Amino acid sequence: MAITAAQVKELRERTGAGMMDCKKALVETNGDMDAAIDYLRENGIAKAAKKADRIAAEGITYLATEGNKALVLEINSETDFVAKNEKFVDLVKVVADALLTNEPKSLEEAMTVSTEEGTIETIINNGIATIGEKLSLRRFEIVNKTDKDAFGTYSHMGGRIGVLTLLEDTTDEEAAKDVAMHIAALNPKYLDESQVSQEELEHEKKILSEQALNEGKPAAIVEKMVVGRLNKYLEEICVTKQKFVKDDSLTVEKFVASKGGKLIKFVRYEVGEGIEKKEDNFAEEVMSQVRGN
Repeated sequence: MAITAAQVKELRERTGAGMMDCKKALVETNGDMDAAIDYLRENGIAKAAKKADRIAAEGITYLATEGNKALVLEINSETDFVAKNEKFVDLVKVVADALLTNEPKSLEEAMTVSTEEGTIETIINNGIATIGEKLSLRRFEIVNKTDKDAFGTYSHMGGRIGVLTLLEDTTDEEAAKDVAMHIAALNPKYLDESQVSQEELEHEKKILSEQALNEGKPAAIVEKMVVGRLNKYLEEICVTKQKFVKDDSLTVEKFVASKGGKLIKFVRYEVGEGIEKKEDNFAEEVMSQVRGN
C-alpha cells in the first residue's frame, strides 16, 4: 500500500514521533493509523512521542571546525541540568560531526543524515528515550572559507552562547576569536549597514523625528539631529561600527583591518532565544508527574 505524505503528517501530529519513524510504522501496518500508533509504542518510540508537547528551551550551542569548514548548532533540552549531562553532550558531538561531514542544506535533510549509530533523527529519539526529556535539533549553520581566511569560534557559559566569525584575507585566528568574543558580549543584530532594511531605517527615523519634535527642537534642525541619532543607532546594531570591546579607540571594522582582513560573516546563537517557555506552577508540575506526562 502506498503511504501518503498526509498520512505521515497526521501520525506525526498525533504521536510527535519523527518523520521516518512514522513512515516506517505506516508501511509496517499497511496504513492503519491506530495500528501504526501501537507500532510506535511497541518499538519504544512512544516515550519520545509523549515528550512531544513539552517545550525544550534549554540546551547547548556547539561549535566545530574541520579544515575550511565550520559549524555552529543549537540542540535543545527541557532542563539546564540535562544540558550538562555527559550523554547529552556526547549526542551533540555525534550530531555535529555528522552535520559537518555531510553538509545538509536544511533541518529536514539533516534529520536523514546517516551515522554509524543511525540517522540523526534516530540518534535524537534514542537520546529522548535514554535521557527522558524532549530533545531537538533546533538550528545549525555551516560556513566555508578559503586558505586565506580565518574562522573564529567562541563558546560562552558552557555553550549558552556560541559565536562563529569569518575574517577574509587574514589567517589570524586569534583576531577572529576576539571578534567572536565581542559579538557574544554585545549581541549585534547585523554585520553592517547594508544588512539593515530600508523599512527598519524609516521606522527608526520616524521615532527619532518624533523624539526631537517632542523635545521642543525647531523643525529646521530636527533633520540634522535625526541623521546624527540614526548614525548612533547604526553603531549600536551593526558590529562593524561598534567600538571594539578590547580597545574602544577602534571600531571592530578598524580592528580587523589592522590585521589585514575584513569581517564578512558572523553567526551568534544563544540557547532558547525566541522560544516561549512554558511556565508551570508547582501544583501543575506535580500533577503532570503523577499522570506520567
